[in-house]
Amino acid sequence: MAGSLSPRSAGGDEIEEVHEINVTPFIDVMLVLLIIFMIAAPLATVDVPVDLPGSTAAPQPRPAEPVYLTLKSDLSLVLGDLPVTREALASDLGKAAKGDHETRIFLRADETVGYGELMKVMDLLRAAGYLKVALVGLEQVPGAGAAPAAAPSPGARP
Repeated sequence: MAGSLSPRSAGGDEIEEVHEINVTPFIDVMLVLLIIFMIAAPLATVDVPVDLPGSTAAPQPRPAEPVYLTLKSDLSLVLGDLPVTREALASDLGKAAKGDHETRIFLRADETVGYGELMKVMDLLRAAGYLKVALVGLEQVPGAGAAPAAAPSPGARP
């Protein structure tokens, strides 16, 4: 509550109350919070260097706390930011997913990883009880990447 010393009437000694909100401290606090979040946001992302293949599929909404499993080009596994062995994958996934086997696991694999190695990791996930697996790729605009292969004509032989 603020007051004013200017007289309200010609002989009054009363202090007039000013009913206005001072928003300057509120704006200062909001700007400080904005700066804190701008600095903290890049630190909260997973940053494992991997060359992902591209896809033209429509992007799906991302959950609040995704569980990323990355298969790097040297065939090592990374869960979130931490390296994990294939033997400890089931227990580490249980910790990351908080024991919920319905959690979707986002599987990222380097572009150079063979199909067989990717299937071995998917088998490890299935054996651990995680059946909801989403494959992660880079988003591409149709026509911007490699041209799609032409369909063979009906009379052509392979």
